[in-house]
Amino acid sequence: MIAARMARALVVLASILVAGGCTTLSTGKADRAQGVAFDARDRIVACERPSDACAAASALRDLGDRALEASAPSAPRHYALLLDRGPDALLARINLIRAARRSIDLQTYIFDEDDAGHLVLDELMAAARRGVRVRVLVDQLAALKKASTLAALSSAHANFDLRVYNPMFNDSRMSYPKYLMASLCCWDRLNQRMHSKLLLVDDAVGVTGGRNYQDDYYDWNAEYDFRDRDVLVAGPVALEMRENFEAFWTSPISVPAERLDDVGRLLLREGAPALEHIAFAAPDRVAQMSNEASDATRIDGLAAAAMPVGVVHFIADVPEKHQGENDTAENAGQRLRDIVESARTEVLLQTPYLVLSKEAQEMFRGMHARDNAPRVTISTNSLASTDAFIVYALSYKYKRRYLREFGFHIHEFKPFPASAPIDLAAIAAGAEEEGQRAALIAGAEEEERQKKRPPQQQGEAVATRYFGSGGGGANAPVPLQRAGVRIGLHAKSIVVDERIGVVGTHNFDPRGDTYNTESMVVIEDAGFARALADSIRGDMRPENAWVIAPRDKSPILPGIDYSLDKVSEELPIFDLWPWRYATSYDFVPGPECPAALPRDDPGFRRCYTPVGDFPEVSLGLKGLTTRIFTAFGAGLAPIL
Repeated sequence: MIAARMARALVVLASILVAGGCTTLSTGKADRAQGVAFDARDRIVACERPSDACAAASALRDLGDRALEASAPSAPRHYALLLDRGPDALLARINLIRAARRSIDLQTYIFDEDDAGHLVLDELMAAARRGVRVRVLVDQLAALKKASTLAALSSAHANFDLRVYNPMFNDSRMSYPKYLMASLCCWDRLNQRMHSKLLLVDDAVGVTGGRNYQDDYYDWNAEYDFRDRDVLVAGPVALEMRENFEAFWTSPISVPAERLDDVGRLLLREGAPALEHIAFAAPDRVAQMSNEASDATRIDGLAAAAMPVGVVHFIADVPEKHQGENDTAENAGQRLRDIVESARTEVLLQTPYLVLSKEAQEMFRGMHARDNAPRVTISTNSLASTDAFIVYALSYKYKRRYLREFGFHIHEFKPFPASAPIDLAAIAAGAEEEGQRAALIAGAEEEERQKKRPPQQQGEAVATRYFGSGGGGANAPVPLQRAGVRIGLHAKSIVVDERIGVVGTHNFDPRGDTYNTESMVVIEDAGFARALADSIRGDMRPENAWVIAPRDKSPILPGIDYSLDKVSEELPIFDLWPWRYATSYDFVPGPECPAALPRDDPGFRRCYTPVGDFPEVSLGLKGLTTRIFTAFGAGLAPIL
């Protein structure tokens, strides 16, 4: 019966897709669409210096030459630069693109058509026009918003190529009917996403980490920004990055944009569209970033912070992850667990989503059972700071397990951290620009409407207010008790014994192990590991994070309360016990409490006050739904 209903549903959905003109292009039509794009491509190179493609001088790009020259096959040398601040991460990317002499390879999960996205696209196209080979690989589910944008990019220049990873139904974007269809027919393939991120310049300098190409990652969103982290590495490891990128680029599931069905139809119907984008929402801020990217003093200062290091590894999944011969234990997630399990004294782990795979849980349980168990300290999001409250609900479900069975010391990021490396001035400046532009646009539109109204109505006043680009939705940030620019943690980093530092894309979650492709840089250098540890510990300072610790025991039958909580937690679906083992605590400084303390310190209760399970959150509907997903959502862990 169920199978028959599902079959009927698939037939209905297939009919909808066909009726909507969404049949797959034939090979011949795809070839003709590609021909339209190729014929339209500009082949003029605006540089008379082919030796370096008129590349700009750059201290960041020079790090690659210096590292390669100092390296020997048995003694590689590298430079590593932590990019903690969003504007610095964007500045480094633009500068490196301008400094490219031969090639630029860019791989990312999200590439938005906002200010940050368009600025980077403009720079990539300028590099192509001066003679640099540019290749861009994006994931379908979070790629550029419009098929016309992909058509324009694929037709723009002979030195620029764009491919889309794992395009379901061979389209650049998916409608809701198609998404539902994919969920029913092709669940595993739908969930296989390219979460890997890389910017590689001249096979000499690479940047990877948590950041995508969207305003939120560079302190350019007026409402919600990510506290994130990238690492720039220069030296021989760049060749490993190139090898992995080549595997993705040449994979059968990476499709040239012009051969996608919706893009191909547009090319066949209308020809190659012009490459254009709407005006920047905050043009002054964009201009300032563009100018700073060519400021030698500014770039020299950034490059001076790069650390000389020795052994660097690039660990990355292959594009056909978990398919056939690639379905082995030696994926990026397993190698990451091997690094963590090697800890002798301490593991610092920073992840936005504390939902662990079964393998990770068994590993941490075993590590905690050692005679001299290493201390495991976690920096992660609170419900108030996260962009994914459903995922947080599953983390909330297992806090007793995390504290008691794994020995975790958990610090949850506050939505308004006082000393995190966030550029509030850049956010404020952009918000003012966007507000002024929105008001001007609204005023102009209203003026046009006034002209069309009867004379007696034309004098009516119009009030406008700019609310930003944020929206609602089931997985949007929860409402808070006060207003302000909210910051959410998005960095994915690990430090082991202050001797190994890891920066990458893996959230240490089931999705990263099972579905997503991931990448990371592993640096075996004590100096770098200490610098990364200091950065993570900064996010755990009392002004930036709450501490998760056991709540005070109930005076009435505390053992029964704990036992019922544990039994309810073990249930696969119906976790309904309302009183949780742990809650959030905030540090209260004073004469007897001059510094923050770990939760197992004898003085912890004297220096910390409980602030509830969901501090800063305006509970309402989202508080209720968090508890609902805690109760019913355990089975969703692998895909969230």
